[in-house]
Amino acid sequence: MGLHPAERPSSGTHGGRVVTGIVSVFLAVIVWIAFGRALNHGFVDYDDQNYVLRNPRVTNGLTLDGVHWAFTHVDATNWHPLTTISHMLDSQLYGLQPWGHHLTNILLHAAAAILLFFALRELTGSGQAVVGIGDADRDQRSRVQRGSLWASVFVAALFAVHPLRVESVAWVSERKDVLSGVFFMLTLWAYARYARDNVRSSLWYITVIVLFALGLMCKPTLVTLPFVLLLLDYWPLGRVRPSSSSGRGETESRWKRRNTLSWLVIEKVPLFLLSAASCVATLLAQKQALDLSIKAPIQERLGNALISYVAYVGQMIWPAHLAVLYPYPEGNLKVPQVILALLLLVMISVAFFLWRKKCPFLLIGWLWYLGMLIPMTGIIQVGSQVRADRYTYLPQIGLYLLVAWGGMELFHRWRRSCEVLAAAALLVIMALIMRSYLQTCCCRDTDALWKHSLAMT
Repeated sequence: MGLHPAERPSSGTHGGRVVTGIVSVFLAVIVWIAFGRALNHGFVDYDDQNYVLRNPRVTNGLTLDGVHWAFTHVDATNWHPLTTISHMLDSQLYGLQPWGHHLTNILLHAAAAILLFFALRELTGSGQAVVGIGDADRDQRSRVQRGSLWASVFVAALFAVHPLRVESVAWVSERKDVLSGVFFMLTLWAYARYARDNVRSSLWYITVIVLFALGLMCKPTLVTLPFVLLLLDYWPLGRVRPSSSSGRGETESRWKRRNTLSWLVIEKVPLFLLSAASCVATLLAQKQALDLSIKAPIQERLGNALISYVAYVGQMIWPAHLAVLYPYPEGNLKVPQVILALLLLVMISVAFFLWRKKCPFLLIGWLWYLGMLIPMTGIIQVGSQVRADRYTYLPQIGLYLLVAWGGMELFHRWRRSCEVLAAAALLVIMALIMRSYLQTCCCRDTDALWKHSLAMT
């Protein structure tokens, strides 16, 4: 589980820094291989006009008046001032040359993948040397840390190159995904530092709040991040303790009181307030979009949400027939599919709950996925799509977590488990890179985008 502050490991060794550097370069390279061909693509006739081409505030470049406008006005039925400012900066640097706008998306996604690795390494305590304990315990903890380190690499690599990322990376209008992803990962990293450090915790706490606020100004779907932090308190941070816990000393007692469930919820009140404010701002900004959206009955929207949850899992396992638009099946809801989807989701949830003590990562990863997708399930329908690949950008990290740590737990008794898992991981990453490389080509221009969508849907 987690480490008490008194057991906080020392700073990373030279070898650890070398590994970190190699992993960072590896993640950057595979992102470039998978999505680099997007530099040859143009803008597409699907929101790129509203966000960039026909938006005079953006095409004028980065100006003080433009920055003020971004914070005080709605842009394309959204209030995401930092995303709008990033488009302004691109126009300042590259004009309307599409390669520059695509380059920014690729760089931001690579940064998000690298920062995800940093955050997971900090959360699991796998990036520091183990000191101050006996040889046997040190060897055991070192093995656990090495496993967590490579599981973190695998999760970051899956996030980096999965074909479901193509829409977020190769489409200029989805700048809000990759930019908010950077702040999401930074918030996770800062929160891990806060949770593991009782000396400078106030500074890290303020840092978490600031980074979260900046992320919300990139894309409001980050409103579920406080919920994710509560999950991480349970695993891998191990902060959740019974309210009756008592320490042997004053410092330890105070620390344990701060790790009761009630305190963990109270400490996130500022984050929940920011989420609530963002929800209100989003509803006001998207009033026009809501008015123009499909008016389906609530039971139909709930049914489609259940089917979408299962469909996203299927696309993660077998990313075929991906498209930029999955039309809403208005009035064509298949009840048997809804029932099967509900049964499957309930069975998985119950199984993971029952295994929560032995394999907490299964429940945490699953709840991460279910919880983060709620704003995009279509219960409040915006637009004409029933689901979208871009909606999985951050929620699916939870599924990657349960797959990576679940694989380690499943094979840890095998003599050659490390070699088998490493070979399997390498094959999976190579296959996903190739699939993303081919899928990226479908976004090269408007004709290719819509021909591919028609063929798939």
